[in-house]
Amino acid sequence: MRARALGQWARMENLSTRTYKPLEYDSRLYLFGTRLYNWIQKTFPLLHRAYFPFLEAACLHRRAGFILGARRFKAVVRDCAPDVVVSMHAHLNHGYRDLVMEAMPEKPPVFAIYCGELGDGPGFSRHWVNPEADLFAGPFAETCEAAISRGMPEDKVYEAGLLLRPAFFEKPKAKADADLLRKKWDLDPKLPLLVLGTGANGVNRHLPVAIATRALGEAAQIVALCGENQKTRRWLETMGEHPKVPLRPLPTIPADEIAPLLRSATMLFARPGAGTTAEAIACGTPVLFDVSRGVMPQEQNNLSFWQKRTGGLASTKKAADVPRLLRSSSLPATLPYSSDETPLRFLEKLREIVASR
Repeated sequence: MRARALGQWARMENLSTRTYKPLEYDSRLYLFGTRLYNWIQKTFPLLHRAYFPFLEAACLHRRAGFILGARRFKAVVRDCAPDVVVSMHAHLNHGYRDLVMEAMPEKPPVFAIYCGELGDGPGFSRHWVNPEADLFAGPFAETCEAAISRGMPEDKVYEAGLLLRPAFFEKPKAKADADLLRKKWDLDPKLPLLVLGTGANGVNRHLPVAIATRALGEAAQIVALCGENQKTRRWLETMGEHPKVPLRPLPTIPADEIAPLLRSATMLFARPGAGTTAEAIACGTPVLFDVSRGVMPQEQNNLSFWQKRTGGLASTKKAADVPRLLRSSSLPATLPYSSDETPLRFLEKLREIVASR
């Protein structure tokens, strides 16, 4: 998500980019590990309390000489010959950084880290921090402070703001957003709107929440973002129409539709992932966090950040709580954010480092 966003902003500045995922492209073993991580997140997030510490201790990608697929990765780097390499994954900041330098010894590119963690906590990986990197950037002061406390030189740390697609930084236009709800999804902007979020891995509890909301029998509207989870979307489509609670199951939709939808939402119900939470922050959306089946260490970072910034945290394990809170007079908190702080600042920072070398 963040790589795609950076690519869009870069193209607006006539900069060429390429996204590469070595943990998925270069080794079957790494691909298995990635899929295992995603499977745990989907089925029983609490297991990450064991898997995450294992990854922290194992240091699987700490040394360049032990990285599988290193030859292919270096060939990709040489082929691109980039001025800047931006890592957006905790496990790409040490051994892979060294491979980048080996691939281009005569003209080593700037190596920057953009960490999407919203704040510090038990899920902030020590692998995010590499003092040899040219820059560590994070969305908030809490992210930067976490990196400094783990050994990142303060003069290399930069608070870059949220790295989201351009649509999330557009000035809110109430009339245009309302028109989109009516024309695109046949929804009434005057009625409560519940948006059910899905993370990149398709994790959700859409079906029980939709059933509970309709069972309550009060007028409301539901938009279920299903992403690539076609199974969930098909289940929701079989529920049919309801006189008081229309349901709109949606596949992956573009950012210029997600952003107005979140700005119009009475409430978002989703897992406390960094990506979804960041989008809610940018859109000023009240969030009820889904903490069923346990909380991953990485998710705890975001919950703690939200609690610290807003002074209030709404979360539940029960689907039946969602429609009741939607209709209550006390909605979850929102977190103010300035839309003027776009990722262009981050690109300008990278330009400054390149120019200084």
